[in-house]
Amino acid sequence: MPVQALFKPFHLGALELPTRVVMAPMTRSFSPGGVPNSKVIEYYRRRAAAGVGLIITEGTTVGHIASNGYPNVPQFFGDAPLAGWKKVVDAVHAEGGKIVPQLWHVGSVRRIGTEPDASVPGYGPTEKLKDGQVVVHGMTKQDIQDVIAAFAQAAKDAQSIGMDGVEIHGAHGYLIDQFFWEGSNQRTDEYGGDLANRSRFAIELIQAVRAAVGEGFPIIFRFSQWKQQDYTARLVQTPQALGEFLKPLADAGVDIFHCSTRRFWEPEFDGSELNLAGWTRKLTGKPTITVGSVGLDGEFLQFMVNTDKVAQPASLENLLERLNKEEFDLVAVGRALLVDPDWAQKVREGREQDILPFSRKALMTLV
Repeated sequence: MPVQALFKPFHLGALELPTRVVMAPMTRSFSPGGVPNSKVIEYYRRRAAAGVGLIITEGTTVGHIASNGYPNVPQFFGDAPLAGWKKVVDAVHAEGGKIVPQLWHVGSVRRIGTEPDASVPGYGPTEKLKDGQVVVHGMTKQDIQDVIAAFAQAAKDAQSIGMDGVEIHGAHGYLIDQFFWEGSNQRTDEYGGDLANRSRFAIELIQAVRAAVGEGFPIIFRFSQWKQQDYTARLVQTPQALGEFLKPLADAGVDIFHCSTRRFWEPEFDGSELNLAGWTRKLTGKPTITVGSVGLDGEFLQFMVNTDKVAQPASLENLLERLNKEEFDLVAVGRALLVDPDWAQKVREGREQDILPFSRKALMTLV
């Protein structure tokens, strides 16, 4: 199967990508003080130089007191972090690539003791107490507006430093997804109840981002059925329900949907081979990004524990068939690109045998 489908340009309005290869967002925790440094700049530059068309940065926290959940994660607010990101943008553009930040609020995943202010608990749709202490602050309507404003400001800042769009992280059991998910959203106001109401926070947030950046600045929205807290969770059970969930998000201003799955080849619903990205494209008419163990023979969960397992490069034939059939538009590559910055170039040149295998050790360094 010729690999050319991966290396055709992609156009959406003013966004012109040289290839269909996307770098998936992967938290790396190499930005002390929340500032991307010279190692981070070089990390992204190398991938653009080797043929990645669009880089989606690791999750970057928006300017809200509870947005961060992990040490050394880069911020997307404040003079020093934004100056650091401007250098990343310039380095990627110099190599002919495009780049968007993933804007992130971890929500109730945050633990007391986490930087930058250790006293701040997680924020989420619903309050949680443990031993009489608030471990998750149930968000007031003012809190909701504050978070929406933080995302809108981050998007505006992304535009002002030359980013090529933004991705809003609405997946994996973080804040926006916590509002979507019935298991974590027990609210009784207009932000809780059925899925249409539980989507209100995301819709208002997307609308605010669109208002901040104007028309023509791409907004990518990442969503998933699975959650960190429950890998078997499903927001919707049928194509019809998926369409009803996605349409208001598209109408609010989403240009591209990034459909997060653990294995891209798995059908999303019985009776069709289409994966989540395939169904999303069919139902919304919007371009989609597929993702999930692309180019590797072992999916990521096995590497979340101490292990000496190694994921070897895997055939791209199934992926290329689907891309040629236009099931989806773009292909996000995660761990394969994390360990091998030249992955795209090696695929393009037919040098699959030279692609580096992935192991947990790769997470310890930026290459």
